[in-house]
Amino acid sequence: MADFYGLLGVSRDATPDEIKKAYRRAAREHHPDANQGDPEAEARFKELSVAYEVLSDPDKRQQYDMYGEAGVSGAAGGDPFGGAGFGDIFDAFFGGQGSPFGQGGAGGGRRGPVGPPRGADLEQAVDIEFTEAVFGVQKDVTVRTAIACEICEATGAAPGTSPQSCPECAGTGQVRRVRQSILGQMVTAAPCGRCAGIGQIIPEPCGGCDGEGRKVDDRTYTVDVPAGVDTGSTLRLTGRGAVGPRGGPAGDLYVHLRVKPDDRFTRDGDDLSAIVPLTPAQAVLGTEVAFETLDGVEDLRIPAGTQSGDVVRLKGHGVPHVRGRGRGDLRVRYVVRTPTDLSDEEEALYRQLAELRGDAVAEHRGGVGRRIREAFK
Repeated sequence: MADFYGLLGVSRDATPDEIKKAYRRAAREHHPDANQGDPEAEARFKELSVAYEVLSDPDKRQQYDMYGEAGVSGAAGGDPFGGAGFGDIFDAFFGGQGSPFGQGGAGGGRRGPVGPPRGADLEQAVDIEFTEAVFGVQKDVTVRTAIACEICEATGAAPGTSPQSCPECAGTGQVRRVRQSILGQMVTAAPCGRCAGIGQIIPEPCGGCDGEGRKVDDRTYTVDVPAGVDTGSTLRLTGRGAVGPRGGPAGDLYVHLRVKPDDRFTRDGDDLSAIVPLTPAQAVLGTEVAFETLDGVEDLRIPAGTQSGDVVRLKGHGVPHVRGRGRGDLRVRYVVRTPTDLSDEEEALYRQLAELRGDAVAEHRGGVGRRIREAFK
């Protein structure tokens, strides 16, 4: 096989984008459908596919640059219809999925023995508010995807024409090869290179989609986010991914959720935690605090002698269980805040209390007001 860079007409320091564009141009020029009657067209197209498959992969390209074809023999030296496949022109826009030469990546290009391949799965990250994750919400998600071409109604054929049965595989989408081995004859089946396993060819491609039966556009879908989701939760929208070429079924859309943090609550599974600050007097004497939960205001009765770090549990005030009934709990932790802005009078009262209790304290420094006045003397 010729030099891969030479096949695509690019230099050895070409960027990935330059390689992709060069492959698109060459593939259009040498595709068997565009060179009917040329017996060498299919072979040239296969060589281009092999070259692009290697040079578009950083690891394989590095091995090829170092060792030539021997370094990528597993990817480029074997049967071009085996393994991961090489993709078509449209793969350059959809992550290499939906390859007509093989099963492709996860979620893309899966199909039966005959027929258009399945479109690629798509992924989209969506940010939601903390309360939306707790109670659920509907979100609109816009994705750039492959949609059916309206001009040809996804057939890939120009208006007034129609696809034809592939003469290479008689419409089966597969070609069979008979090989001799020490065990006798072995018959293997592979996707037809002429029709890319679809079973049909397009004599007159649609001008709106170049014979693909699909085009790139934006689509917006409404996603029902259930109550109780968290960061890392993934929602699957069946059939909302990219459509396959020439009427192939659509892949799925996977929506990955990212929940924004909340200023008051932290989450541990389906339980929530919150902090209620108390003054020393409130902790010592007890009090009642109006605390706003996610469900409304709760009156918390703080008993006398409450210690900093004490926790009270509010049953059923946490996050709904996403797979079942009920909700988690809300754990409220009391934190006693030590005042740092005492007036002279307040400091004197604290010193009286310390004297009554026999507590050893630092010597008198004066209140904040006195220290400020002294600082400006």
